[in-house]
Amino acid sequence: MPILNSTFKPRFQFKNGFVSTVYSGLIRTVKLEQTRERIETRDNDFIDLDWSYAESKSDTVIILLHGLEGHAQRPYVTGTAKLFNENGMDAVCMNFRGCSGEDNRLFSSYHSGATDDLDEVVQHCIHNKNYNHIYLKGISLGGNVVLKYLGEDRTVPSQIKGGIGISVPLHLDGSSTELQKLKNRPFAIRFRKHLLDKLRVKQKQFPERLKDNDLNRIKTLRQFDDFYTSKAHGFKDAMDYYEQCSGLQFLPNINVPILVINALNDSFLSPECFPVKEAKHNSNLFLEMPEFGGHVGFIQKGGLYYNEVRALEFVSKS
Repeated sequence: MPILNSTFKPRFQFKNGFVSTVYSGLIRTVKLEQTRERIETRDNDFIDLDWSYAESKSDTVIILLHGLEGHAQRPYVTGTAKLFNENGMDAVCMNFRGCSGEDNRLFSSYHSGATDDLDEVVQHCIHNKNYNHIYLKGISLGGNVVLKYLGEDRTVPSQIKGGIGISVPLHLDGSSTELQKLKNRPFAIRFRKHLLDKLRVKQKQFPERLKDNDLNRIKTLRQFDDFYTSKAHGFKDAMDYYEQCSGLQFLPNINVPILVINALNDSFLSPECFPVKEAKHNSNLFLEMPEFGGHVGFIQKGGLYYNEVRALEFVSKS
């Protein structure tokens, strides 16, 4: 599929990737009434879902997945949910394990390739909620989960009609390297703090597996993935985790329409995260690479974000 020409033109101050990223993450607000539902997982853990609904009964739902250390109340998630509700579709915002305000039960939690949890939510929407049209939208880490899920060696339910990935770190090793650079130091420090805070909560439940000396040695996100993410989820080390879970390798196998929007000035993304070759060889992959937007910072006039409007357009045409 040819690469899409982007029409995104932000105001001058939001052409700066750092400014648009920070504004979107820390300043933007969205008012949305949500209803929480907890579902039990096959491995005796739980996933918390936050629902919002269209005014009239709908047989269409969009499943929304947040990014690293996000949750279902983040504006980059609720903005999409609200827009879809206003256009006749239900929305369910999935909280990854340990991200809903309560620690999950197991030593493991979530990661960039945790597609089994997404499948649990998909199956719940089909068999318990009776939705016939399901769309998936993932932001950042959540986008990688969506694209990996759709391209894995699994039977994708026929109810899934399409997927959307925004600011997706499709090459995890490359994005990890970018996050360690000076330009991203404020973000890396913030992510590391939140992740370690979560581990210290989990330490109370698993003191023998999470010792103070080990936690104090974690200075970078890659070290965190080496120590916890990889070992807790069955990988040898951080590199093994990155190689097995990077969404890039799964793009050729996707057979439902997908839209990927990655901004060229997104400082979190390495060159490999712009899958031009893959888009040209897969008629289901629509790749849009705006010049601006930073990381999930597609700010435009009127309160709606460009990526949210494009997601609605994409779903409406698919």
